[in-house]
Amino acid sequence: MASQDKNKATWIWYPGDFEIRLHEKMSAKRTARGVAYPAYWQLDRHYSNIKFRYAYELEQEEEITIEAEGVFSLYLDGKDNYRTNRSSITLPAGRHEIMVSVFNDTEMPALYVAGHSIQSDSSWEVTSYQNDWLPAGFWKFDAPENRPSAFRLAVTPQEPVSVMDQEGHPLLDFGKETFGYLRFHNLSGNGSVNVYFGESITEALSPDECVTLDAFEAEEARRLQEDGVFTLEEPKAFRYAWIHADPGVTWEHVSMLYEYVPVQYRSSFDCSDPKLNDIYTMSLYTLHLNTREFFLDGIKRDRWVWSGDAYQAFLMNYYSFFDLDVTRRTLVALRGKDPLAMHLNTIVDYSLYWFISLYDYYLYTGDFTFIRQNYDRAVTLMEFCLNQRNEEGFIEGRPQDWVFVDWADLTNTGAVSTLQILLARSLEAMGAFSDLIGDKKAASTYGRLAAELKEKTMALFWDNERGGLLHHRVDGETKPILTKHANMFAMTYGYLSEVQRSSVIRQVMLNPEVPQIRTPYMRFHELAVLCDSGEHDFVRKEMLSYWGGMMDLGATSFWEEYDPSLADDEHYGMYGMPFGKSLCHAWGAGPIYLIGKYYLGITPASPGYETYRIRPNLGGLQHMQGTVPIGEGQVTVKMDLSSIRVESTNGSGLLTFASSSLPECPDAEVRAMGNNIYEITVEAGKLYRITYEA
Repeated sequence: MASQDKNKATWIWYPGDFEIRLHEKMSAKRTARGVAYPAYWQLDRHYSNIKFRYAYELEQEEEITIEAEGVFSLYLDGKDNYRTNRSSITLPAGRHEIMVSVFNDTEMPALYVAGHSIQSDSSWEVTSYQNDWLPAGFWKFDAPENRPSAFRLAVTPQEPVSVMDQEGHPLLDFGKETFGYLRFHNLSGNGSVNVYFGESITEALSPDECVTLDAFEAEEARRLQEDGVFTLEEPKAFRYAWIHADPGVTWEHVSMLYEYVPVQYRSSFDCSDPKLNDIYTMSLYTLHLNTREFFLDGIKRDRWVWSGDAYQAFLMNYYSFFDLDVTRRTLVALRGKDPLAMHLNTIVDYSLYWFISLYDYYLYTGDFTFIRQNYDRAVTLMEFCLNQRNEEGFIEGRPQDWVFVDWADLTNTGAVSTLQILLARSLEAMGAFSDLIGDKKAASTYGRLAAELKEKTMALFWDNERGGLLHHRVDGETKPILTKHANMFAMTYGYLSEVQRSSVIRQVMLNPEVPQIRTPYMRFHELAVLCDSGEHDFVRKEMLSYWGGMMDLGATSFWEEYDPSLADDEHYGMYGMPFGKSLCHAWGAGPIYLIGKYYLGITPASPGYETYRIRPNLGGLQHMQGTVPIGEGQVTVKMDLSSIRVESTNGSGLLTFASSSLPECPDAEVRAMGNNIYEITVEAGKLYRITYEA
């Protein structure tokens, strides 16, 4: 929810319904070869029938104007003799209560009221007739003509970088992965036009196998031209477009409208390794392409909102754009409404990621209002999850559930250790939310459940000989299968002792005999854990090899999966389709998070970056500099082998660094912490210059 100008009217609605309606629309936009692929999980609907209320006190009568998305009736003080559906009404002086009923079974019901002193805003309340009067929802729709149902993303023209003749048909290359609407300028003639899109040139040149395509009749298209331009109705993800037209069809040229969210690039990074700089820049572009109405998984396939994908996109966003509108929309849309019948996206782990994502949101923003708005639905989702525990107290997937964990050869039957770790973290998040709300009893219950689950998980899944948590437990027997996944999350959430952490790093994470992780999805967590353990140099090399390997193959955005053992066009195949792999996938942008958190080293120490930590680490680089957003402000770090410079615009930070000799800082007191570790308190608005010895 955006902040609001209290002197300006805005469209209002039942809270959450804008996001839910937008999600419903978004979830039906995926197509493959012209065939619709709506999401295969339950899509919630907005409430079609709602009522608003507002109490006022006026010294003199006032005229207001009313707009509604749907049919409406206004009545005063609950009296039918004051009921009206006029777009303008004069309200009497004195103390009164307005009520407005709005019905719309197609779009979300919404209301706009404007007067001299009375205007629709978040001080109005709304009900769905379920004894649930709540503060009205709103966003940036602050004019009568700027209706919520008409929300669209921004567009800007783009031209192809080249047009080549390919077998007698033009092949357009837009230079890099993009998303938007193809446009034909000054179309003429009659006949059919077929367009074959491709994230790769091979896909575009494969009419029988490319995932996305379009077709139209020139005669009909000419009737739809505006100012001599015909724009295809549906946007596509592509770099290349191969256009086949009947001989009678011609056009002046073809361009596109790039569709995007106008985010601000608030982070930066530059270092001694040009390849790593390019990886960082491409990661930002990859995330931006997938930052849309919501954080999507990929822009070609699926174009859906997946909780596991979003969990990572949220974290990347905090280290780049810090766009909270897209974050909030995604969290609300993912959760949906009660009653629950299935897990988020039908996946058990994805329900659990939602709790953790909500907690991360509070940690990075300090926005308690949003937590309070979503608390009740967090409670019912947790009840749903806890009802799936077996007799040992472990959560298990039901026959209709998908226990995903990762794209890997995993057997996820019985109680999967990764799910237990995620559930424990989710319970801790619920404990924190309950404490914020003031429900001490619930906070105590969630805390106890989390502690019991962690203790039982360590007792029944930890293998001392193998040095880590085993993968799953079936019918009371822990199977002798060692994987990285549960171990990574247990380390991330601080559930292991120092001895156990050391064992996991040596015997699991860096052990070539443990099944390797192939997807950027889990490499995100794997490399974060290694950075947490001081393996920055190893992680830097992995980024150069893994993400750099995609760039060496011509990638202009990062992929859903990368397997360096594949050859040529084999890289594009997935899900049994030769071009099924997404070549622009949000979870491929992980270096944004890794670099911002573990190299520039900036993390919140208290909600909303009121306090924060700065722990820069070159990780084998000669020098680096960069900026990370911290709420409305930013921290800038510059470091080489002998000096560190830090500057912050707000909050209070603690700079921690290693030096083999006593460092010097003319700007602050340097505190020795032992083992060659030193600390400096960083205050907003000051520049700190440290000389140290690596």
